[in-house]
Amino acid sequence: MFDLDRWQEIIHTLKSNKLRTFLTAFGVFWGIFMLTVMLGSGSGLKNGVFKNMGDFSTNSAFMWTQKTTKPYKGFEPGRNWNFNNSDTEAFLENVSGIEYLSPRIQGFGGSGSTNAVYKDNAGGFSIFGDYPAWNLIDPLTIMEGRFINDMDIKRRRKVVVIGKRVKEVLFDKGEEPLNKFIRINGVYFKVVGVFKSKKGSHQAQNENQNLHMPFTTLQRLYNYGDKVFWYAMTSNANTSVKQVAEEVRAVAKRRHNIAPDDDQAIGHFNVEEEFKKIQNLFLGINVLIWIVGIGTLLAGVIGVSNIMLVVVRERTKEIGIRRAIGAKPIKIITQILLEALVLTASAGWMGLVLGVGIVELVNTAVGDGSDFFYKPSVNFQVAVTALIILIISGVMAGMLPARRALRIKPIEALRTE
Repeated sequence: MFDLDRWQEIIHTLKSNKLRTFLTAFGVFWGIFMLTVMLGSGSGLKNGVFKNMGDFSTNSAFMWTQKTTKPYKGFEPGRNWNFNNSDTEAFLENVSGIEYLSPRIQGFGGSGSTNAVYKDNAGGFSIFGDYPAWNLIDPLTIMEGRFINDMDIKRRRKVVVIGKRVKEVLFDKGEEPLNKFIRINGVYFKVVGVFKSKKGSHQAQNENQNLHMPFTTLQRLYNYGDKVFWYAMTSNANTSVKQVAEEVRAVAKRRHNIAPDDDQAIGHFNVEEEFKKIQNLFLGINVLIWIVGIGTLLAGVIGVSNIMLVVVRERTKEIGIRRAIGAKPIKIITQILLEALVLTASAGWMGLVLGVGIVELVNTAVGDGSDFFYKPSVNFQVAVTALIILIISGVMAGMLPARRALRIKPIEALRTE
């Protein structure tokens, strides 16, 4: 294996016809290169999608009210209705699979109108009334202070947690916003926290312009009574979100006199199901990438095998002489296999290195600037897999030519001109 003469002979054989060697090696090089680049691109797309989700709970669902579509207990279809505060308690008492439940309402403004003022600075931001559980379902990065807590809810405190962009608009550079009072729709609120979004750049830009205040405070501020706009919920480890959502809808229908079979009266969105669809999509993409990559590599391997058959035919007399002077069959086989292995491994290694280099260059160029393509990479496991493929490819490429060389009879080889 480490015989210097043998390795010199291998190099001499490959260099004897440089163009043929290059064209043959290029097929293997291109197969590994394409496989590496496609795997890196697939990971970039996947990371981009999941980046936009931030740390959003994948075992979650949302629910809101819609017009009824069926008559029930004397009520006509087309009836408007709303969730209320007592629904929150009813859901927690009757649906055991709930892990977190957070009702939410929204205030006015945020569409260009000014609704928040501090000294001479003003801006228009989205206003939400939340429970502490919201930050467990859709977590934010708290940069300063804290998020809404249970005492804020219980005492209807006039406190607010502001987004990073809100701080930049309302406060001068270097000014500390905590414990300062800002006026929101004419009412003063104490700033208790500053946050930034964990999502992709576009969604983060929107979230960083939000104002979060206690749910109960916003209800009173806008005279919403006990109205709830929508719910966010997560399931515990032993229950699926689908089951939790079905049970919650059933409880809501009983409490608000809605027909059990009226599926349009309650709108819902199951994040868990959508997350599984995304995972299956990227699984399919990865399978397709491997099929295309290995298919391209296999074409290169077949090319190597064909060229090695030509090489064996050209060296028929040489092989016959070796056999005649007592060369063992294993040495003939090893020589052919090593030549094929060196050709495929060297070409494949260059393809792997260049592919990883291209992926890293793209990663550097893109940075954090894209919502759809983020941190493409080829992990260590994939690199090892590619190396194993290279070794197997080299052996496959040399197997048929080696068997062909072994069948050459010394006496016939010596007669070959």
